[in-house]
Amino acid sequence: MIICGIKNKEKDDVRRVDSEDHDWPTYGGNKAGNRYSPLTQINLENVKNLQPAWSYDTGENKNNGERGMDIQCQPIVVNGILYGTTPRMKLFAIDAATGKELWKFNPFSDPEKRPRFHPLRGVVYWENGADKRILYSVGPVLYAINAANGEKVSTFGKDGEVDLRIGLGGKEVFGHETANLSIRSTTPGVVFKDLLIMGSSVSEGGDAPPGYIQAIDIKTGKLAWVFHTVPLPGEYGYETWDKDSYKKIGGANCWAGMVVDEKRGVVYAGTGSPSVDFYGGARNGKNLFANCVIAINAKTGKRIWHFQTVHHDLWDRDAPCPPNLITVKSKGKTVDAVAQATKDGYMFLFDRDSGKPLFDVNEVAVPTSPALPGERPWPTQPIPVKPAPFANQELTEVDITNRTPEAHAYVLDRFVNSKHGSKYLPPSLEGTLYYGFGGGAEWGGNAADPDGIIYQNSNNMLWWLKMREAKEVDNRVLTRGATLFNTNCTSCHANGGNSASARNVAQAYPNLTDVGKRLSREQIATVLETGRGRMPSFLHLSKEDRNEIINFLMKTESQPVAKTGNPNDIHHVSSSLKPVDGSDFPYMPPYLNNGNVQFRDQENYPAIKPPWGTLNAIDMNTGEYLWTVPLGEYPELKAKGIAPTGTENHGGPVVTAGGLVFIAATYDQKIRAFDRKSGEIVWEYELPAGGFATPITYMVDGKQYIAIAAGGARYGLKAGGTYVAFALP
Repeated sequence: MIICGIKNKEKDDVRRVDSEDHDWPTYGGNKAGNRYSPLTQINLENVKNLQPAWSYDTGENKNNGERGMDIQCQPIVVNGILYGTTPRMKLFAIDAATGKELWKFNPFSDPEKRPRFHPLRGVVYWENGADKRILYSVGPVLYAINAANGEKVSTFGKDGEVDLRIGLGGKEVFGHETANLSIRSTTPGVVFKDLLIMGSSVSEGGDAPPGYIQAIDIKTGKLAWVFHTVPLPGEYGYETWDKDSYKKIGGANCWAGMVVDEKRGVVYAGTGSPSVDFYGGARNGKNLFANCVIAINAKTGKRIWHFQTVHHDLWDRDAPCPPNLITVKSKGKTVDAVAQATKDGYMFLFDRDSGKPLFDVNEVAVPTSPALPGERPWPTQPIPVKPAPFANQELTEVDITNRTPEAHAYVLDRFVNSKHGSKYLPPSLEGTLYYGFGGGAEWGGNAADPDGIIYQNSNNMLWWLKMREAKEVDNRVLTRGATLFNTNCTSCHANGGNSASARNVAQAYPNLTDVGKRLSREQIATVLETGRGRMPSFLHLSKEDRNEIINFLMKTESQPVAKTGNPNDIHHVSSSLKPVDGSDFPYMPPYLNNGNVQFRDQENYPAIKPPWGTLNAIDMNTGEYLWTVPLGEYPELKAKGIAPTGTENHGGPVVTAGGLVFIAATYDQKIRAFDRKSGEIVWEYELPAGGFATPITYMVDGKQYIAIAAGGARYGLKAGGTYVAFALP
């Protein structure tokens, strides 16, 4: 995007700028989601001279009371102004050349609005003449903010706000009242003309609403159309579920973002798994449109084509990042294509018009037994012939860490005493080791250059899944608090009961077994109200229900839930939880998982041999890899002379015409530049806190900048609240 005039730092003053100035106007850099920049001022020859140009301190994450609030935001730059979000979800505008703050909007300035925190990865810009707006969401609220002064646009929705539950349709569509369901948007939507097209992030438990994709009129805030990712009776795909699954099963949501082809008028979205994670006894079938790449008419919301990457998902293998619209050579022809990376390390490539895979995809027989009672796993899964997976697929004894003899013995013991093998093994009561729960690819996505080369960072992490009967909660009967915990919390957290097995693992979400020894009742209440880090607010639950969850966690419950009918009916919900229409929502599955659990050795290093994180260059014209290199390192292992191992990484890459790939994302808190042809590191800088976001690049007044949010607060590292920009001297 070439800008000839940009807004000055002073209100209502306009300055002329160099015609070569370039913005970063959307999440992903452009509407195709390429994360590509044509800028060449910073290049292979001079990148070694990069140095900090400015930093912007949000003023947050300065004390322990705010720990855990990271910044995942990839900011945008429009007309020389950078728009981003703070750890505590304020929206700001700063001068992109100096970092000077222009304005800040606080969604919680009204004392009646309790803070609700969750990951927030970007914002949206829209303009129509003099009307310039920033759209972003906090909890269930979508805001339209005047881009010039940071004030709400009163003509949008109700005083500048729209409830994101607008597309659920209420009881008439979903079958239940939706006003108190938890919904939020962690990744910004896309703009097509005057429509903002959005997905959502919802619960992964039995209280999850369906993850419908919706379009909202940017001028008015009115709902324009809805695509039902969990089909209603009579709609295409309804037959791929049990009858009336839509009344109790949610999820199938596009939480990771989407892209739009404006010329075709088509939006491309990837969706996540259906609820509940790891047990699908109430949703037998393929479960369209969960785990799909979907092409949707951007004007009408009608499906054009879809491709399902996981049938009847039992492993939480969401589409973890936006698709990427690229152009490739296929069978001698130039083809507009869409690429979708997956959590388990596949890269699917489709013709943008027809949805036909450009590399063959085989339906391969997979294990279907032993499965939990009531479960019917799908007998085949789609596996692309090319490219080869960019992440580990199946655990073998050869893969076990040999970092030290003690670590090897520790991991080997778990290996021989658990199930392992195909990544499609059905979840079990015995416990299974898997790859691909947390990526593979993650929400940071990938970058693509005009030559059809995709740059994809990846994780090789091992996960431990052990199912249990829902009624077995620390040997207690189903108290009200236990029921609420099972419905709302157990998909991420360990169950609050016996943690003998949990001591052998690292939790992606904290184990809550003895949370009462770490946090006071008041502190737990605050976290439930506001959220923290990856955990959303639970203000959609009543104060009474939140107190019952706290009682359960603090082990202060006294009375079990009053039961009627069959005392062994573990689907039973207390009368205050069960809807008045008598339907089975929130859904109480008979089997629950042990939380989102990563398996590591006894010193908290990954349980397998390196590399633990990689950066890959894949030629999507041929399906062949150009290079693969470790991404990140552990400083203490480096000090011992151990070669770079790679680390778990969250955040994505940016590629430039200057021959560079920029990415942070790693445990060692560095941002790096790689030679895009060879994968060689040509520059690195240690950030003030971890850069667990995706960088951007842009040009103002003829100077190119690289900028990133340094928010930290992952992997046990310190939190930060700073945006940092780099430029040549």
